[in-house]
Amino acid sequence: MHIIKKLSLALSTVFIIAFFFSCNNSSKKENTEEEIVVIDTIIPEPENLLYGINVDSFAIENNKVRRNEFLASILLKYDIAYKQIGELADKSKDVFDVRKIKVGNPYFVFLEPDTTLKAKYFVYEIDKINYVKYEFGDSITVSKGQKEVRSVQKEATGLITSSLWNAMAENNTSPVLSLHLSDIFAWTVDFFGIEKGDYFKVLYTEDYVDSTSVGISSVEAALFHHRGEDYYAFNFEEDSLTTNYFDEKGKSLKKAFLKAPLKFSRISSRFSNSRLHPVLKIRRPHHGIDYAAPKGTHVYSIGDGRIIARGYQAKGGGNYLKIKHNSVYTTVYMHLNGFAKGMNKGVQVKQGQLIGYVGATGLATGPHLDFRVYKNGKPIDPLKVKAPPVEPVEKEDMDRFKEFYKPLKQEIDALPLNTVE
Repeated sequence: MHIIKKLSLALSTVFIIAFFFSCNNSSKKENTEEEIVVIDTIIPEPENLLYGINVDSFAIENNKVRRNEFLASILLKYDIAYKQIGELADKSKDVFDVRKIKVGNPYFVFLEPDTTLKAKYFVYEIDKINYVKYEFGDSITVSKGQKEVRSVQKEATGLITSSLWNAMAENNTSPVLSLHLSDIFAWTVDFFGIEKGDYFKVLYTEDYVDSTSVGISSVEAALFHHRGEDYYAFNFEEDSLTTNYFDEKGKSLKKAFLKAPLKFSRISSRFSNSRLHPVLKIRRPHHGIDYAAPKGTHVYSIGDGRIIARGYQAKGGGNYLKIKHNSVYTTVYMHLNGFAKGMNKGVQVKQGQLIGYVGATGLATGPHLDFRVYKNGKPIDPLKVKAPPVEPVEKEDMDRFKEFYKPLKQEIDALPLNTVE
């Protein structure tokens, strides 16, 4: 009997343990089943945005500003009341002056897609990047925005057979790059004396909005081979606010004077003590350089200075400006079609500042600039002026400069030269 009791107790214990494990496994199974949960996640499709507006919600009309068309005349076509237009112009004052809307610039009108086609937004493109947006609701809101700009690192090379501008075009490079190079090498390269066999290599950054180029934002490094010599330029950041171009020795490419006061022209007459005057048909000194260029071509000051004379010579130089740069040098710009805004006697000007426009005033057979340089009051050949350079890279920055320019020089030297057959 005692043995039977012990056996019964043991069996009961086994059943309890088995039941416990059975329940525990069942619980684990249930928990496992509960943890396997499938959730359908709906990822919304990205909105189709234009100027930050969902275009799928509107009917859109786009056009360009026409001649004699103003903001009011445009908005009146979309039943915007005069009162709202006045409110819009008033609120826009601190954002964009509506009087500066230009002929040819695009604009977009976003219309409610119902039978009323009520205008909800008006967007005007200030330029290829910037725009101003007006929202019509209970009140008018005005905001300024920018399109997304994509910067692309590029390289270009080319052999010059006629002109730098043509070489750019022949090598499928934006000719605007030639203007950047002419600014960078304004002193070291004589762009009026480009020779066959000269070539260039450039590393630069071009900006795009969508697939449209909006300009060249920077030139990182360049090589210009001119008359058998190599001229390098590296855009080095001297501090957080200042960048300048230096050659491989750390000397600045920016000199006291620009090489010439205008861009991409030709020399029609040189410095001479006895030249046959094209109008008077007599021989007399011509103490300047004549740059033939289309009427209206921009003329720049070759250096910092102060305007000491502005006037008109009916039987001579026509409209002219005279700029004193320092105690040694003075320059004169003659036969101008007109003067740039604010160019009056006593005004201080900066190197490269627009001062006037090429014309044919005075005694002239055609549009050109008669440019003269005086050293200590005596006329000298402008093509032979040698002014001292500006400051080189600071000594304490030379190690940093070397680390900066050497890989750029290796990269630009390795670029294969494109030639056009």
